[in-house]
Amino acid sequence: MSDKIAGAPISWGVCEVPGWGYQMAPSRVLAEMREVGLTATEFGPDGFLPDAPAEKAATLEQHGLQAVGGFTPTLLHVPGHDPLPGVERLLAGYDAARAGTLVLSADSGGTGYDSRPELDETGWALLLSNLDRITDYAAGRGVSAVLHPHVGTMIESGDEVDRVLEGSTIRLCLDTGHLLIGGTDPAALARQAPERIAHTHLKDVDLGLARQVQDGRLTYTEAIRKGMYRPLGEGDVDLDGVLTHLNRIGYDGWHVLEQDTILQGPPAGDGPVADVRTSVTNLLSALVG
Repeated sequence: MSDKIAGAPISWGVCEVPGWGYQMAPSRVLAEMREVGLTATEFGPDGFLPDAPAEKAATLEQHGLQAVGGFTPTLLHVPGHDPLPGVERLLAGYDAARAGTLVLSADSGGTGYDSRPELDETGWALLLSNLDRITDYAAGRGVSAVLHPHVGTMIESGDEVDRVLEGSTIRLCLDTGHLLIGGTDPAALARQAPERIAHTHLKDVDLGLARQVQDGRLTYTEAIRKGMYRPLGEGDVDLDGVLTHLNRIGYDGWHVLEQDTILQGPPAGDGPVADVRTSVTNLLSALVG
């Protein structure tokens, strides 16, 4: 499975949220991905890679990286807003880079991930319908659409994940960190709905800080600054349990390493790559163990 491990720019602090923190240059991020042995990456936020599909593909090729796809916050629940035209434009870049996975999150419509509105029944019906529309459209383009349950989006909690499983056909991105923070055991979800797991984001979590987010003592952003996300294998996620269940169901998709990071300025020393290197080492050990 070592050839199915990918990186994500968020591990280097590169994020779509305005004011998130210092944004490292793509040249350094992509070079460090290869340095630690990664051969593939998700695209990162708008502006990280060139917008033109051919230039985006060429940039990744220059660094010896395959394109996996990308994390795409998408407004799904607002009447009068059709998300499909945006998806259509986005997938042109997928064609050029031969990427195969569209990772959707149910955007709250706000800025950042510290709060979100309540979703009423009309909003739920529209969200679920849009998930199925996007799933069908992407499949027609040879791309697998998956929903990423994510803190601060419209799909965060275990009940909300269950409602998506019951009310739509879209498959899921099993993000071990966001699920745990949102109250879902990722290993249990892999057991509950193995046929719906089509992509993974592997990250580890300090559960003590996660509980402070759950009970409102810390915002999500504050907890990240305090180090809520840990190198894989150094937090409280049951990584062995997750990998065991994925192996049992014959999962052969990507394992994308993510450790959401906020940088206060240009990194001193090795910077974020040190934690990524630890995550790669620990994941490889877990996969062969």
